[in-house]
Order: sequence, then C-alpha cells, then structure tokens
Amino acid sequence: MGKKKEKITYIDDGRTIADMSNVSGGFRPPKREKWTPRSSLKEQLSTFWAAIKMMVKPMLVVVVGIMVIYLVILILFSLAY
Repeated sequence: MGKKKEKITYIDDGRTIADMSNVSGGFRPPKREKWTPRSSLKEQLSTFWAAIKMMVKPMLVVVVGIMVIYLVILILFSLAY
C-alpha cells in the first residue's frame, strides 16, 4: 500500500473571494469548430415569454403600490395646503 492521502477540511470564513493561488494559466476561451446556437429561436422566444408571464403579477403589485403611496402623499399635501 502507499501513504494515506491527507483529508482536506474546508472552513467557511464568510469571505466571498475564493483562493485562486493554486490556479495556473490564464483565461482561454473554449475551442469550437464552428459556431452553433445553443437553442433555436423558437425555444428562446418561448423561454422569454414564459419569464415575462411570471413577472406580470409582481410588476402590477409594485406599480399599484407605488400609485397608492403617491395618492396618499398627494392627498396629505393637498389637505395641508
């Protein structure tokens, strides 16, 4: 048998920057033979509209909330004048 490999224990100290001291080399873009789209236009549009549909209700809630706050402030200042 050989030497037993030392087990590495990682401790999270709360920092967001990773230790990159053991990384060698620089940035190299991936090599491609030819450019191909990741998905078709139909798939991209389908994903886009699905995301838009998910965000309509939250957007309306925020817009209505801003309008209510504006109207309350408008009424308060018009009564004070």
